[in-house]
Amino acid sequence: MQAEQIVWDQALIEKYNYSGPRYTSYPTALEFNERFGYPDFVHAAGQYPARNLSLYVHIPFCHKLCYYCGCNKVITRHQHKADQYLDYLEQEIKAQAPLFKHRLVTQLHWGGGTPTYLNEAQTRRLMAMLREHFQFADEGEISIEVDPREIELTMLDVLREVGFNRISLGVQDFNKAVQVAVNREQDNDFIRAMLERARELGFRSTNLDLIYGLPHQNRDSFHHTLEEVLKTDPARLSIFNYAHLPSRFAAQHKLKEEDMPAPREKLAMLQDTIGFLTGQGYQFIGMDHFAKPDDELAVAQREGKLHRNFQGYTTQGDCDLLGLGVSSISMIGDAYSQNQKELKAYYAQVEELGHAQWKGCSLNQDDLIRREVIKRLICDFRLNFAAVEQAHGLVFKEYFADDLKLLQTFIDDGLVRMIDDGLEVVSTGQLLIRNICMCFDVYLRNKARQQQFSRVI
Repeated sequence: MQAEQIVWDQALIEKYNYSGPRYTSYPTALEFNERFGYPDFVHAAGQYPARNLSLYVHIPFCHKLCYYCGCNKVITRHQHKADQYLDYLEQEIKAQAPLFKHRLVTQLHWGGGTPTYLNEAQTRRLMAMLREHFQFADEGEISIEVDPREIELTMLDVLREVGFNRISLGVQDFNKAVQVAVNREQDNDFIRAMLERARELGFRSTNLDLIYGLPHQNRDSFHHTLEEVLKTDPARLSIFNYAHLPSRFAAQHKLKEEDMPAPREKLAMLQDTIGFLTGQGYQFIGMDHFAKPDDELAVAQREGKLHRNFQGYTTQGDCDLLGLGVSSISMIGDAYSQNQKELKAYYAQVEELGHAQWKGCSLNQDDLIRREVIKRLICDFRLNFAAVEQAHGLVFKEYFADDLKLLQTFIDDGLVRMIDDGLEVVSTGQLLIRNICMCFDVYLRNKARQQQFSRVI
């Protein structure tokens, strides 16, 4: 249970602000390889047949290019391309669904790209396809990412009608200069109207995504955005750190580095964000997530039931996760699997084989143990040694002797404290939870890959 107010220690945050994974999986996607093939996926699908199922569907299309974006996407205004994509997606669904015919789907998420790129007919078609081939729970969590620029208000009625009960709205910043710089101009009043309409229609939860570190942002301007955002009363907020990696994402070359906030100003923006949101009653879930205390995410964290997967923090981590569509990632059984990342390759493989499985990895016993340790740390900010020992038949301090040596610097700096039954991450350390988790990452230790990740803050 997290009750401490976050304490900001500038010197320690600067000391540990180096690159590291976000731990939406362990091992991370860097360990995925093409030796993991479809027979391995089929085996993984049969490992835990009683588990409920979470579905993720990737819609890669966007009408316009946001210069900061690092997602897998296709920029086009040709709506018929979505029809073609749904044709192939239907083939993939028909091939994969029989592996899960006795599973109950308790969670569905459409991500992208821009899932609301799909028009009303395409949206209805995709949901009908999913409901035809999978068995859905009556009270499942069904969510979608929404771009407020290319959508009619009436589309919310359609989304609610087909079953969506949660929306995640990409706002990024209410400041017009920032919107222009990143090629994402939007009508702020329309965003407010959308959120009001979502409440009227009975959507159970609304999440707003913001990004700090973009051109023309500073502490004062971003604080104004936060104030405007809170007027809409969202249940959850995701405040993402912009990672400037133009060598990997070509569109980021269009952003001028001289217009971006300096590192110290960027940290000041985060400090102000955490102080302001927690002061307004939001619970700091971890890393970049905040939620109202009565939101399911916050309740799960307080009860020690929070999980983490490729969609970030979730309340249903005990499900298997099946990813559908180009580039999507599955967490099935004791394995991870990713579909073909490029659209042409996705189409070609679905045409030939019916599925798009490309690469992945099977987890060994050590992976499973470390995944659980990292998940509990990143979700709970504490670790019970006895629980790990009982679950896996080991002596924690012996098994993790090397890891605890790496952790000692965090203990010495007062970011982690040893307690009778395990360890606890103190409030300042919660901002550096990725670094703390890295102490238990044997792959990172063996391969010195830190330069491939974004900074932790």
